[in-house]
Amino acid sequence: MVKVTVCGAAGGIGQPLSLLLKLNPQVSHLSLFDIVNAHGVAADLSHICTPAVVTGHQPANKEDSSAITEALAGTDVVIIPAGVPRKPGMTRADLFNINASIVRDLVANVGKTAPNAAILIISNPVNATVAIAAEVLKKLGVFNPRKLFGVTTLDSVRAETFLGELTGQSPSAIRGHLSVIGGHSGDTIVPLINVDSTISSAVSQWSPSQYQAYVKRVQFGGDEVVKAKNGAGSATLSMAYAGYRFAETVLNSLSDPSKPVADSTPVPDSSYVYLPGLPGGEEFSKKYVNGVTFFSVPVLLQNGEISSFINPFEKYKITSEEANLTEVALDGLQKSIDQGTTFVQGSRL
Repeated sequence: MVKVTVCGAAGGIGQPLSLLLKLNPQVSHLSLFDIVNAHGVAADLSHICTPAVVTGHQPANKEDSSAITEALAGTDVVIIPAGVPRKPGMTRADLFNINASIVRDLVANVGKTAPNAAILIISNPVNATVAIAAEVLKKLGVFNPRKLFGVTTLDSVRAETFLGELTGQSPSAIRGHLSVIGGHSGDTIVPLINVDSTISSAVSQWSPSQYQAYVKRVQFGGDEVVKAKNGAGSATLSMAYAGYRFAETVLNSLSDPSKPVADSTPVPDSSYVYLPGLPGGEEFSKKYVNGVTFFSVPVLLQNGEISSFINPFEKYKITSEEANLTEVALDGLQKSIDQGTTFVQGSRL
């Protein structure tokens, strides 16, 4: 059985994500941390008749560090959706100054208290916050690249849903038959929809404008939600589902450590990962993505960590349009990575 800690459990993503985790039979202990309302969310979820024990942890004051330590002690998986949501007109980059500090401090506590835990970063902007997490763990001497995941699954969820709407197929049937690589903001998101011949045949009938409209909606689907909520929030429910979908894959890999991979779909979900720390990752970085060190690729898991990743440029058919999208993505990614790495330099942990 597994202990899972959610940092930011009382937020718009944290609450529905914690609910989904409470329903998972593999979770024996669900530990909820937030600076406010963690006790209330824990009490509420504890009334649900599933086996997971739920505990809430929140600091008594700004100086209280015991709550986060108790929340993380002995945990196997840490999921971090903590941070402020986007508001109208705000990009993920605009969130950086606020969320960067939150992620830095939370990951520092993970590194000190649960250095062997798998860490799933949801907090935006993911293109930078994952780099922040890596630098923090490096400073503490506990960085395991195989256990640090940037959760980009929402991009795949949107790509499947929107493609299903356009082709008349069930999104659940599309899962595992397309891929999304790159990063997790705007034009760093690159949907690959020619992986499967059935889907490729359907989209081959699209006009260039139809294809461009589809890509734009996948890349900027978050703006659609922010606008629809009239500034009252961002994509929380869909992100909670997407975060849980990836977390479930991690949990599945922990249920049978001897199992080679956790995701049996033809195309596993991608994660934004530190390439130089993975087998073959450094070569992939240099040859295919202009030396960018963080990039979202399909990953295979074993025992809660990455066992290998799929090289989409060799495994899948990449069209000229998708290659162009990748080139655009790399420039934005490098800027975000540099921003995140620089932020940690000089920080006291």
